[in-house]
Amino acid sequence: MKRYIVIMAGGIGTRFWPSSTEERPKQFLDILDIGKSLLRMTYERSLQLVSNDHIIIMTNKKYLDLVKKDLPELPIENILCEPSRNDTAPCIAYAALHIKSRAIDSSFAVLSSDHVILFEEKFITAMNKGFDCAEAQDCIVTLGIKPTRPDTGYGYIQFLQNDNEVKKVISFKEKPDIDTAKQYLESGQYFWNGGIFIWTNKCLINAFDKHTTGIIDVLSQDMHYFNTTEEQSYIDKVYPLTDKISIDYAIMEKADNIYAIEADIGWTDLGTWASLYEYSQKDDNGNVIQNDNAVVIDTNNTIVKVKDGKKILIKGLSDFIVIDEDNALLIFPKNKEQEIKASLKKFEN
Repeated sequence: MKRYIVIMAGGIGTRFWPSSTEERPKQFLDILDIGKSLLRMTYERSLQLVSNDHIIIMTNKKYLDLVKKDLPELPIENILCEPSRNDTAPCIAYAALHIKSRAIDSSFAVLSSDHVILFEEKFITAMNKGFDCAEAQDCIVTLGIKPTRPDTGYGYIQFLQNDNEVKKVISFKEKPDIDTAKQYLESGQYFWNGGIFIWTNKCLINAFDKHTTGIIDVLSQDMHYFNTTEEQSYIDKVYPLTDKISIDYAIMEKADNIYAIEADIGWTDLGTWASLYEYSQKDDNGNVIQNDNAVVIDTNNTIVKVKDGKKILIKGLSDFIVIDEDNALLIFPKNKEQEIKASLKKFEN
């Protein structure tokens, strides 16, 4: 069975504003200041699992040139462009049909382009176990991330407690409030949902047919267009007609053949400034300072990201986010960063 990796890289990354913008979202940024974008890091990690021509990038049409610039060695036909933002379920369904046109007997994993994995060897081992399980049992496999704190920013996976390495999933839970998150953590029966899924193409398409209202039917009206020069024109017509729904709502919360592998892989979802803060090295006062000319006084547990060369003086902040870009400035309480996305709508008034 041929294996593929699908990397989703079409999001806007609003919660990383003002560094991440609709014109250049976070997956194309060197957020970690290491000389590589988050997408590049995910791509290079994927090369340890499959060959270059078996890596598929799913992105929005407006980001095609950004993907090509970031991954110049990737075959152009491996960049699939969504003409509209219909959430993750249609995106993954499109990937499944495209891969099916290349290899009927195939399996693939879905990865997000903005995750950081510290322990790559453990990640590769867990992914290969996931592929083996999905292919042998014709089931859906997810990597479950052991929670380290009662985080309200992640979804949770409830699993059946046993001594097996691969555990039966009981249910998927949406992002909880803080009290519920504490209960999840104390019970020891939950993983964080890291959004890493593995399945055979056949299993996934059957799940779409069983649990969704026509997403596959809409996209597969004329299968002969897939893997041809006319694919994009065809997708431009039919893709906007699909339901706008996430893969969690469409499949994961409904399917009964899902298994989870506990993955101690040093996983971080760099979806927010607070998650970058948690990941980054801190000074003696718990600050993360990305600026060589910053003077920070009586300030603690704060992240400051300002371009080098600009002098900055800060005093008296606690648990704040301070991000300065060429045309925008963000100063926001760290514990309220979930409100950034909604607050940005005020600029539209």
